[in-house]
Amino acid sequence: MSFDLKLHAYRLLMDEPFFAALSRKVEKRADYNIETAGVRVNPDSAQFEMIYNPDFFASLPEDQVRGVLKHEFYHLIFDHVTSRKPEGVPHQAWNVAADLAINSHLVGELPDFACMPGVGPFAEMPLGESAEWYLNNLPQKEENEGGKDGQGESSEGEPGEGEPGSFDDHSGWSESGDSPEQQAANQMAKQRLKEAIKEAASEAAGSGKGWGSMSGAVKKEIIKRLETKVDWKKVLRYFIKTSQRSNRSASVKRINRRYAYIHPGKKVNRQAKIAVAIDQSGSVNDEMLEAFFGELNKLASLASFTVVPFDTEVDQSKVYEWKKGQSKKAERVLCGGTCFEAPTKWANENGVDGLIILTDMEAPKPGRCKAQRLWLTDDRGARNPYFQTNERVIPIDVK
Repeated sequence: MSFDLKLHAYRLLMDEPFFAALSRKVEKRADYNIETAGVRVNPDSAQFEMIYNPDFFASLPEDQVRGVLKHEFYHLIFDHVTSRKPEGVPHQAWNVAADLAINSHLVGELPDFACMPGVGPFAEMPLGESAEWYLNNLPQKEENEGGKDGQGESSEGEPGEGEPGSFDDHSGWSESGDSPEQQAANQMAKQRLKEAIKEAASEAAGSGKGWGSMSGAVKKEIIKRLETKVDWKKVLRYFIKTSQRSNRSASVKRINRRYAYIHPGKKVNRQAKIAVAIDQSGSVNDEMLEAFFGELNKLASLASFTVVPFDTEVDQSKVYEWKKGQSKKAERVLCGGTCFEAPTKWANENGVDGLIILTDMEAPKPGRCKAQRLWLTDDRGARNPYFQTNERVIPIDVK
């Protein structure tokens, strides 16, 4: 029977409340095409996922399976996957440096072939330094080998990508040359991970076992990272791109690949129908509106937008189409309380592909939206929303 990591993860992490809570938020997918395991951003779902070879985990004792799980989660926590690699640094050198930083916190918990400060070629290196420190102080041999190719491959026979002492797969990690869509997916994944880490930290703090085996230094670093901001503009672009739908129409200008010159080809237009619901209670200030609509101008070619002002209800006479390329100032036209059910109902009834709600998050949680929903708010609304949700809640930085 194939090794099912999902069934093992909870039991293995029972004494690690933080990692157990975080594990529940990270999708795990078996893949026999990789040698060991790795984490990456799924570009379709814009979420982090762990891919793993069941045979690799089946070959390890349980304590090492637990250690490998924590190793992968540390890559997420320390932002090694999406944006931390210095530009121009060879993959192999960065991969080894990132592993050294993580494995410093997992002494005695990993397979023997895992690279470890103070052991083997890294015998002169201390524990507990950052990936950047290890990168700048790698033995000359590792630096030279790291520059041989772009993917960090080597002739070593150990599991993984082949780096000396590395055992996991880093091939899905982000690069500075990633497409705008991938960069936006990374930003959204980071925001979702941030929320997952926040929930895991809260669960760990409230448990009788605290943060488990995690050191005080790592705990401090996690709390610090929870304060970092996400690029709301990239998240907005990704949201609109993933809301796009395909409309096909016949076109004599495009050749039909199957029946050339007999039937017209198909012209594909990808467009999204987005509702922009603006809280009229006075909670959305002018600076926030100006920043949002300024960004919307840059994205006008990707979708059609309908502005839906709301308070406790939606007044249809105040709804208007924000045309492609149009520069129209947002104005407050209502001044009541706030009910998120109103714009959600409007979106469900009007068949939109996406619903963006600008608000301070100070109202009860609405019901299900048929389209994907994005919440844009201020810093306070993102930190302390009136309700908890698995949907994206992103603060707009107006600075």
